[in-house]
Amino acid sequence: MKRPLQVGITGGIGSGKSMVCRIFQCLGISVYDADSRAKSLMTTDGILISQIRKVFGDLSYHADGSLNRKYLGESVFNNPEQLQTLNKLVHPRVGEDYRQWVEENGRETYVIKEAALLFEAGSAKALDKIIVVCAPEDVKVSRVLKRDPHRSEADVRAIIQNQMPDEEKRKRANYVIFNDDSQLVIPQVLSLHQQFLSGN
Repeated sequence: MKRPLQVGITGGIGSGKSMVCRIFQCLGISVYDADSRAKSLMTTDGILISQIRKVFGDLSYHADGSLNRKYLGESVFNNPEQLQTLNKLVHPRVGEDYRQWVEENGRETYVIKEAALLFEAGSAKALDKIIVVCAPEDVKVSRVLKRDPHRSEADVRAIIQNQMPDEEKRKRANYVIFNDDSQLVIPQVLSLHQQFLSGN
């Protein structure tokens, strides 16, 4: 059975990758949001729930079955090993969920997987093309502060420092969308859309 071209979209915090994905959705393209699916699977996937309980304890979940985000967040915050452990549980289940999603969208010409940690999680290898959305650090910071007023500038810059640099992402990607307020994003998306529809 013919499968759709699988395109990955990634970018650091505040780069605008979600906005780019919304433009693709407006063009009728199916988008798999790996980050929101991961959050969903942590409360709906029986295998993942039992793994998290086993490793992080029963306090990981409230009595009603919802995720105890405060407890889990405190368990992995400032503890890279624990964060890596959690990611090693979550990423394989997201990968399986994504594979099923691709099969469900098998008639599409191409589909998009949006993920912040596309390269870091190793999931980029399974995709046909990768787009990275780039913006200067100051632009990213001001966007995040507008969106999340509870964050401090220092917090946002610390997150950016902990993410893979844009230069490294650009080296690994097939395409770059510049969302730096100096050029329009929609024409860049339309150009790639036409390429993918034509099978390139």
